[in-house]
Amino acid sequence: MVKTLFYGDNLPVLRNYIPSESVDLVYLDPPFNSKANYNILFEDKSGKNSQAQVEAFEDTWHWNEETEKTYLEIINTAPAEVVDMISAYRKFIKQSDMFAYIVMMTIRLVELKRVLKPTGSIYLHCDPTASHYLKVVMDTIFGVSNFRNEIIWKRTSAHNSSKRWGPIHDTILFYSKSEDYYWNKTFQEYEKSYLEDFYKFEDEKGKYQLVDLTGAGKRTGDSGKAWKNVNPTEKGRHWAIPSKTLEKIIAPEESEKLNTQEKLDLLEANGYINWPAKGKIPRYKRYSDENPGTLIQDIITDINPLSSQAKERLGYPTQKPRTLLERIIKSSAKEDAVILDPFCGCGTTISACENLNKNEGYKLNWQGIDITHLAINLIKGRLLNEYNIQPKSNYATIGEPEDLSGAQALCEQDRYQFQWWALSLINARPYGDKKKGADTGIDGFIFFVDYLNNKTEKAIVQVKSGKVKSGDIRDLKGVVEREEAAFGIFLTLQDASRDMKEEAVKSGFWKDLEEYPKIQIITIDEILNGKKAKIPYQVFHSKEAERVGKKDTTGKLFQ
Repeated sequence: MVKTLFYGDNLPVLRNYIPSESVDLVYLDPPFNSKANYNILFEDKSGKNSQAQVEAFEDTWHWNEETEKTYLEIINTAPAEVVDMISAYRKFIKQSDMFAYIVMMTIRLVELKRVLKPTGSIYLHCDPTASHYLKVVMDTIFGVSNFRNEIIWKRTSAHNSSKRWGPIHDTILFYSKSEDYYWNKTFQEYEKSYLEDFYKFEDEKGKYQLVDLTGAGKRTGDSGKAWKNVNPTEKGRHWAIPSKTLEKIIAPEESEKLNTQEKLDLLEANGYINWPAKGKIPRYKRYSDENPGTLIQDIITDINPLSSQAKERLGYPTQKPRTLLERIIKSSAKEDAVILDPFCGCGTTISACENLNKNEGYKLNWQGIDITHLAINLIKGRLLNEYNIQPKSNYATIGEPEDLSGAQALCEQDRYQFQWWALSLINARPYGDKKKGADTGIDGFIFFVDYLNNKTEKAIVQVKSGKVKSGDIRDLKGVVEREEAAFGIFLTLQDASRDMKEEAVKSGFWKDLEEYPKIQIITIDEILNGKKAKIPYQVFHSKEAERVGKKDTTGKLFQ
C-alpha cells in the first residue's frame, strides 16, 4: 500500500479507497465541541439546519438533515447490535449535538473495523465529555472482549475550575479487532524519583544499584562451585551471571567457552563486582542504562503537551506531541505496518511514522485523511520541512484537483477550500478567516530567507477565483507596501489581461542574490502545467492556525 494523503470526508474515502483488512493500526482524534456547555450538547435540535460541518479548529457536530440520513443508514445497514445501541441512544439523548456526534462516529467506526486486519488495533482519542458514550459504541462494534485499555493522558499540569476538580486529562480507548492482535512490549524511561530511590550509587560508568549475584537453589555444575572462597551452595544458592552485561564485554560465542568462575573474573575485571566492607558475599553493580525502563502503563504522565515554544508546534490547537503517537505505534504495530489516521489534522500521526522510519529503521506506510485543504497543506509543508518528503515522488495525494476543470469545480463547491488548495500549490500559508472581519487583502504568506541581510522575509499572496482587472494589481501593490513585504503573488483562476501584466511590470523588482518581480501574476492553469512562482529559499513558517470553513456537502471527494 502506497503512502497516501486523502482530501475529503473520511467516510466516502474509507469506502472507496481503503480495502477491507488492509490496515494494521488506526489512530483517530476526531473533532468534538468539548468546550461547549455540557447541557447545551444535549438540547433537542431536530429542526432543519445547514449541512453538518466538521471544522478543524471549531470542532463541532450538529443534528440536521445529513445526520438524520446517516442515522437511517445505520438502521438499515448496520449489524443488529449496532442498531439496538444507536436506537437506545436516540431515546436517551434525543436529536442533540451529542447524538449527532455519536451517529457520525458510529458509521465511521463500523468502516474502520472493516479496514482493520484481524491482528489490528484501534486507538480512539477523546476527552471526558464524550468518552463514556464512545466506549459503549466501541464495545458494540468491536466487542466487549476486545477492549484492552482506557488510557489516561495527563495533557496539562493544571486547569483551574471554580466548582469542580480541574480537568487535566484526555482519554484514549484502545481496542483490538480480535484476541489475536499484535502487541510489542514497550518501555518508558524511569522517573527521576525512581532513579534517586533505587540507583543511589554512581561511578565513572554512571548510576547503579547493588543486586544479588546469586539465584535461589543449589546447582551441581560450575554455577554451584566456589569463586574466590565464596561458596553459594552453603547458602542454598548458585551464581547467576547477567548475560546481557557479559555480552557488552565479550562476544556470545566466546562467552560460551568460559566456565562460570571465568565469567565472574571477567565481570570483576571490568568493574561490575562490588565487594562489601563487611561480610564476604559479592554483589553485582546493575547500571541504570542496562534496563529498558518501566513497561508502559495506562496512565501517561511522562509525555507533556506541546508548549508554545516547542519546535514541533505548528499552531494547530488540537496538535498532539509526536512522542505520544510514537509510543502507540511502537506498542501496536510491526515495523512494516500500515497506519491509518482518518482525522489527520496537522499530521502528527504521519510525522511520527516518518520519524520512526528515518531514525529507528521502521518501514511504515501511512494513510491520512482530512476534510480541509488547510490541514492537507499543513501536512505537506510539515513533511517537506521535517523530512524533505515531496508529494507524488514520496507519497500520493488523492481528492485534490489535478487540472483546470477540477479547480473550477472545487471553486464552485466551496471557494474557501479552493483558496486553501490554491495556496498549497505554491507552499503558501493561509492567513485569517475572511468570513469574519474585514478583508485585509491577504490570503496567504510565503516566508523565505533574505541571505544578503540574514533575515526572514515574507511575500503576500492573493487568490482570485472570479473576474480580475488591473485595479486588483494596484490593490496588491498597496498591501505589499502596507505590510512591508518583499513582494506579492497574484494567484488567479482566470487569465490576466494585458493591462494587469503591464501594471505588474511597473512595480519593478525586489533584490536578494538575484532579482524577483515585485508583483508576480500566475494562473492556476500555469501552475498545474509546471510553472513555479519565483521565490527565494522558503522557510516552513509556523504561525497560529486559522479557523477553517465548511465541508463538501455532496458527501463526495473533491475531484
